[in-house]
Amino acid sequence: MLYFSLLFLMAAHLPLTSQQPPPPTAIFLLAGQSNMAGRGGVSNTTLTHRPTWDGVVPPQCSPNPSILRLASDLTWVEAREPLHADIDFLKINGIGPGMPFANTILMDKPAGRTVIGLVPCAMGGTSIQQWQKGSNLYNHLLTRAEASILGGGTIKALLWYQGESDTVNAEDSELYGGRLKKFFTDIRSDLNIPFLPIIQVGIASGEGPYKEGVRRGQFGIEVMNVMTVDAYALGLSFEPDGLHLNTPSQVKLGGVLADAYRRFPPHPLAASPLRNAASTASVYSFCISMFRTMTFVFLHQILLS
Repeated sequence: MLYFSLLFLMAAHLPLTSQQPPPPTAIFLLAGQSNMAGRGGVSNTTLTHRPTWDGVVPPQCSPNPSILRLASDLTWVEAREPLHADIDFLKINGIGPGMPFANTILMDKPAGRTVIGLVPCAMGGTSIQQWQKGSNLYNHLLTRAEASILGGGTIKALLWYQGESDTVNAEDSELYGGRLKKFFTDIRSDLNIPFLPIIQVGIASGEGPYKEGVRRGQFGIEVMNVMTVDAYALGLSFEPDGLHLNTPSQVKLGGVLADAYRRFPPHPLAASPLRNAASTASVYSFCISMFRTMTFVFLHQILLS
């Protein structure tokens, strides 16, 4: 009798457990500052003069049972906009590139075979110095990344969009490239993923006048398996503050980031180690080298052709 009672209890429990989403298989870290956290649809209201999110969620940002988000308590939940609401919690968050990125990636995957896990870690108004090894932001990223793989998934890439805060000071802008290289090197080492694919966004706006110094650091970085998507060349547009990407631009950027991720070889070391190659025949120009940067610069003119 006890045996059949146990069977009954197990059968009654099965429908509940089957409704739970499986742990993610493909995990992506989202880090940087406000344009990665997402400010699409956020603007100051004329009545309160305080920022509010308009709540508009484009189809490309719609929730999907196969897209999960690592919440602030380190549990997996179904991903919904705004992705960073409980991470960058001192700011008003809106649409970012994470959801359109994930939805685009799923388009080439068999239904139900891939579960994407997004790990939001971005924090608005932060400088590259605040992301250096040993800092609170660095440790937070590392802790969340390590927690994300406990269910057996694999960290596939780091998506990085930061640099606007480093345009205020001339010295910071000129030191940006070296600091960025150290950050990328350290996080790969501490995650024990020495060739972790990294896709960074070349900034198109800044809080100060020294934007070009930061961009030189971004595009001149010599780190293997780093792709740089140029927000300026994409012709992205901004909210009225002139600093944060608006919702349509975040949707576009998410799709471009997904396209950049697809261009990584299945195994990062499969890229040719012996020669540099350059091509402008498609939507990107690139250079691949075992010991130098792998950079993808998406050209606005070609995208429009």
